[in-house]
Amino acid sequence: MRAHLSFSRRALRALGLACLLAVLPVALPVPAWAHPVVDLLQDVTVSGPRVTLGDLFSDAGDAAGVVVARIQPGQMVVLDATQVQIIARSNGVDWGNPANLRRISVQSSAPAPEAAREHKVARAPQVLTYLHSLNAGDVVHAEDLTWSHDAVAGADAPRSPEAVIGMAARRPLREGDAVSLRDISTPMVIRKDDVIAVTFSQDGLSLTLQAKALADAAAGQPVAVINPASKKIIQAVAAGPGQALVGPAADQIKASVRLSSNFSDPSRLALR
Repeated sequence: MRAHLSFSRRALRALGLACLLAVLPVALPVPAWAHPVVDLLQDVTVSGPRVTLGDLFSDAGDAAGVVVARIQPGQMVVLDATQVQIIARSNGVDWGNPANLRRISVQSSAPAPEAAREHKVARAPQVLTYLHSLNAGDVVHAEDLTWSHDAVAGADAPRSPEAVIGMAARRPLREGDAVSLRDISTPMVIRKDDVIAVTFSQDGLSLTLQAKALADAAAGQPVAVINPASKKIIQAVAAGPGQALVGPAADQIKASVRLSSNFSDPSRLALR
């Protein structure tokens, strides 16, 4: 009987405590990992060289000085919103990105340096220059050329790389020099005293003999050769390295080179 009464009293006390807790306000502790939610500021501008969490968010607290990016005076930087969110949360700033932004633009309010503004206004036009030094006779390739603001163009400067690619240097050319049409020429495919093959072709008949070149020649140019056996001099047309043509084929290659020269006239080429 006593045990029953004792149990009943304990049950009543527990019930009374539960009722008291139900009507009293209870202050629950905030977990240490719960960070205050912040809002992203609109039209973010900064005056210094760094963009911080304090520049981006309304209440970054102790993390306000955390650097997110660097910015040049007078310029704009575009930040990845996801990366900003990761940096913020790792520093105790909770930004939920409710607008699902992908980019955040930040403008520097600092004036651009005077020298930089003048450079933008008075910047020299681009000039085609040599990216590598070339020796006399070297053929110019696309990888040998680049555009530069530092060189000064001459009166015969080409307006397109196509005007000089495949041409040969008349003299040594230095890296950084402006390209000039007077410094290049059609590459020689035959050199004086070379022993070359001279071919005559007509109506399916083809004859080839070995001859000695009496002069240098580029493709499509006339070249005099001498037959070592007969000592007879023949007028041929250079067709390629160590190759020359006579007869109808020679006339065709000369006409082809003239047509190609007309279409590759630098004055007809547009600036790239």
